[in-house]
Formats: sequence, C-alpha cells, structure tokens
Amino acid sequence: MRGVHRFGVRGKLAPRYVGPYKILERCGVVAYRFQFPDILSAVHNVFYVSQLNKCLRVPEEVVEMEVLPLQPDLSYIEHPIKILDEKERVTRNKVVKFYKVQWQNHSEDEATWDQESYILKHYLHLISSSPR
Repeated sequence: MRGVHRFGVRGKLAPRYVGPYKILERCGVVAYRFQFPDILSAVHNVFYVSQLNKCLRVPEEVVEMEVLPLQPDLSYIEHPIKILDEKERVTRNKVVKFYKVQWQNHSEDEATWDQESYILKHYLHLISSSPR
C-alpha cells in the first residue's frame, strides 16, 4: 500500500484539509452536515466541530481547488518529484542510507525521509537524476 493514500486516513502524505464545502445544517450542538460533490459521495457528510477548520476566503470568489485524481474508493497515488537531501544512519551493525523526497501535491516542508532500498526499488530514476 505504500504510495497509495486514502482521503480521510491518517498518514504522512494524507491531505490535512479538503474543501471548502457548503454547510447544509447543524446536527446537534457540536456537529455539522456538509454538501459534498458527487466524487465524495462515499464520505460521510457529518463532521464533529474539532475536525473542521474555518474558511478564511471570501465566499463570493471562485477558488480553484487543487484537484486530486481520486479513484472510486477515494484513494489517490502520490509520485515523487525530486530528492532534496540524503543522509546515513549508522547503527552498530550497519549503515542505512535515507533520501529526503518531495512528493507531488506537497511542498518541500512536507518532504519525507525514505530508505534507499525503497527508492531504488520503486523510483530508481530519481537517484540517477539527483544532483550529488
């Protein structure tokens, strides 16, 4: 499952927030029901207040949302863009090399450290094209 990330599931590359979406009604004291587009029809549309973030944009403006190619099961595939850095972690018995990878749809601040073996197996072209 590495490289495939689901909307709504915690993971190092999962989007923190999606939206903004229109609030349809208040459900009780601490929950709200939202109007989602058809592509998110499988997502439950009632959320607890602590899971929400205030939209600070002007509602009249048309905001182009970043479009993730969601599959019917609400998953999407991330692809690495480039290698930002490399380091070695030395233990008693071995030396493990790590690469700091910037992923598509994410900034450099959200880059992750991945083992060399994983990068060599799945994204060999990144190592051969990275500056050293």
